[in-house]
Amino acid sequence: MKITGAVLEEIGRPRPYAGSRPISISEVELSAPGPTEILVRLEAAGICHSDLSVVDGNRVRPVPMLLGHEAAGRVVEIGSAISDLEPGQRVVMSFLPRCEECENCAEDGRLPCTAGSESNAEGTLLHGSMHLSRDGEKIYHHLGVSGFATHAVVDRASAVPVGDDIPADIAAVLGCAVLTGGGAVLNAARPKPEDSIMIVGLGGVGMAALITAVSQGIARIVAVDTLEEKLEHARRLGAHETYTPAQLIETGVKAKFVIECAGNPRAFETAFAATAVGGTTITAGLPSPAARAELSPLTITAEARTVIGSYLGSAVPSRDIPRYAQLWREGKLPVEELISARIALADINEAMDQLADGRAVRQVIMFDAADAAEGKDSP
Repeated sequence: MKITGAVLEEIGRPRPYAGSRPISISEVELSAPGPTEILVRLEAAGICHSDLSVVDGNRVRPVPMLLGHEAAGRVVEIGSAISDLEPGQRVVMSFLPRCEECENCAEDGRLPCTAGSESNAEGTLLHGSMHLSRDGEKIYHHLGVSGFATHAVVDRASAVPVGDDIPADIAAVLGCAVLTGGGAVLNAARPKPEDSIMIVGLGGVGMAALITAVSQGIARIVAVDTLEEKLEHARRLGAHETYTPAQLIETGVKAKFVIECAGNPRAFETAFAATAVGGTTITAGLPSPAARAELSPLTITAEARTVIGSYLGSAVPSRDIPRYAQLWREGKLPVEELISARIALADINEAMDQLADGRAVRQVIMFDAADAAEGKDSP
């Protein structure tokens, strides 16, 4: 079938992306799903730093690639080996499918799936299939989803069903920002109500970590960012204290759990320095592979510190996405507050500029149902 999607043509074009146009809105051929795969009509897709990191070259992936990994939509067709989904169901995409067979998958979300990680790096779906092409040339999948399109074929392991009561834009953001930020709190930090927790970097993942901490009634929640408008937003969402990095250093404020969500080595150093004696620094951001940070091994030893990584929120998506959906239903997790703009697919290059400038929390592409069904651009 013919679909419309946002294809990254070349990595590393100069900014502004609104001028260099590294991403084209193209008509693409999408082949039918295999036995363990589903065809989904996309309704909404969030724009994440993991998308930007491919555009700017911090994450080298094969191109041309149809971007997008944080998305939600309706099942259109299911493969012959699938019996637990039905056409019409709303599903949330997960950008790291789990094979449930490797040793890493037995670690309750703590480790990324080996097969899922390999297929993501190669630009294929979980079992190695590819379904995208243009004029006879193959187009690679992004993180097993390629959600910046009117339709997608994904492996069953990349989709988690949610109820119709969860709006499409909310559902999309659950699949990456909330899964990653919320999981850094619930699965990696695991604070008690009387604990203190600090979030460094208030993009989509950081804000998701913040509202998750608020939902758990944590006694002291500290938010850190370079931008005053984000700190103000954090205060509205329930942060007890807010600081710029400079203010944090000046005041010497510390917390038991500190979660770094910026994907920047200086932010990681800030988070480490703000971790209390006996506390835990959790890094959930994804910096460039070449990035380096300076830490004191003596501090780790003498202060009995712990430093851990949390990829995709140390999550089991099939377990955790329904949990966040329920918190949203109960009014405890205001995911809508993470959405800074709802945009059209055609605005994707400009949206990457907004993200690179640090001004956006979560921009969400909305696909009009009628146009998506016909494979046209959203208005």
